[in-house]
Amino acid sequence: MNEAVKIFLSDLKNSFKDLFPIVAVVLFFQALIVQEVPQNLYSIVAGLFIVAVGLALFIRGLELGIFPIGENLAVDFAKKGSLFWLLLFAFTIGFSTTVAEPALIAIADKAASISDGKIDAYFLRMTVAFSVGFAIALGVFRILTGHPLHYYIITGYVLVVAITFFAPKEIIGLAYDSGGVTTSTVTVPLVAALGIGLASSIKGRNPAIDGFGLIAFASLTPMIFVQLYGIIVYAVAPESATAAFVVMEEAVRETIESRGEFDPKDIFWDLVAVIKDVAPILMVIFFFQYLVIKKAVAHLHKIAAGIVLVILGLYSFILGLEMGLFPIGETIAFQLTAMKSDLLIYLFGFLIGFSTTMAEPALLAIAIKAQEVSEGRINQTVLRTAVAIGVAIGIALGAYRIVVGDPIHYYIIVGYIVVIVMTYFAPRYIIPIAYDSGGVTTSTVTVPLVAALGLGLAQNIEGRNPLIDGFGLIAFASLFPMITVMGYGIWAHLASERSIQRRGSA
Repeated sequence: MNEAVKIFLSDLKNSFKDLFPIVAVVLFFQALIVQEVPQNLYSIVAGLFIVAVGLALFIRGLELGIFPIGENLAVDFAKKGSLFWLLLFAFTIGFSTTVAEPALIAIADKAASISDGKIDAYFLRMTVAFSVGFAIALGVFRILTGHPLHYYIITGYVLVVAITFFAPKEIIGLAYDSGGVTTSTVTVPLVAALGIGLASSIKGRNPAIDGFGLIAFASLTPMIFVQLYGIIVYAVAPESATAAFVVMEEAVRETIESRGEFDPKDIFWDLVAVIKDVAPILMVIFFFQYLVIKKAVAHLHKIAAGIVLVILGLYSFILGLEMGLFPIGETIAFQLTAMKSDLLIYLFGFLIGFSTTMAEPALLAIAIKAQEVSEGRINQTVLRTAVAIGVAIGIALGAYRIVVGDPIHYYIIVGYIVVIVMTYFAPRYIIPIAYDSGGVTTSTVTVPLVAALGLGLAQNIEGRNPLIDGFGLIAFASLFPMITVMGYGIWAHLASERSIQRRGSA
């Protein structure tokens, strides 16, 4: 018991350390730029404390429950030797977690209600969920065959860009953003554990090179499918499509609105909502574990305890964000757009991108596994810093795009070209992790603040359309980490070679 308390206190200390950059950025802008004392100050402080506790519980739950069961399932499937069941499991994990995504359900239902049934909510949800399920299955197939990841990813980028020239302009920003929001905080660690476990159990596969990449697939395919969906809907029913995407904008805005007060009843129902979000994942896991693998879960009590900690940690994390970070962060974002100071907007975008990414649970989980499987070649703190710098640059540049009014796809296409070029110079072990980093940066912490900033800019700048210009910041936040992480890999590789040469000449 004492050991468990020590571990939790250590995790809590690390959580506070991860949250410090966010607090520093918010305090700086609130005190020196906005020069106002935030409303509900005590609620904000309490919220930030709850965030730290939730993050500590979440990480401990991952270590106890999600990582072990994901890796064990991958090993058992590899031993079973059934390609069909393994691919079906991969597809079902991606499909079930996406179908259960609350934001997707809300958007689909509202789109159906205002289109008089022309847009079917069930079909829309199934289309997006199918794209993620297909992505995870394709990624597992790649691990089994041993094909280089970048062949698939580069082909996907080419498809995204090609389809962009045929897609309606109203759908492009939203489609690019969809690649960054389909993988939830629980899904990312489970998918990562599946890929690493599979690569570890197959002879000739390297967990560091072959185990990562599934998240990159899950971030790429929705961009293709959503653009295709937009092309079809605009061709068949252009009026209903326009209305549907306006409703999508409204739904996104609703998801970033903070609560001013908390009803005690909401605490219970919010916890139930988190359990409902996690339940489909658990149903899929235990169905395949007991009915397909036909093997009892090892150390079930530890796995169950880990799952409970994940649920409690995720709930506490979200509750704390809504109480502490979202209200003050959104207020600053909208105040800065009203102040008409472009440089302050870019600075805020850069700093908030960096600070929120450093506190991102999904990124922390991936960084821990990357350091573990790379046998120390990848330092988790340096990796997270490289990703955070990429997100910061991406959000600042994305804010600049909204201010000047440039089309988003010009920036994204150039970014993809840079990624492709760097792929040929980066060490093999860093490429899959770099590709995955784009999918884990836009999750629980980052998305609401980034969405608030983008919509706020588009609403306050004359001549901008929130539907066309307000989206896209998440796409920038997903793209640039790939560049900075590969840059880190290239630098580390060159530094290692120089060190070896110096020792050889000594």
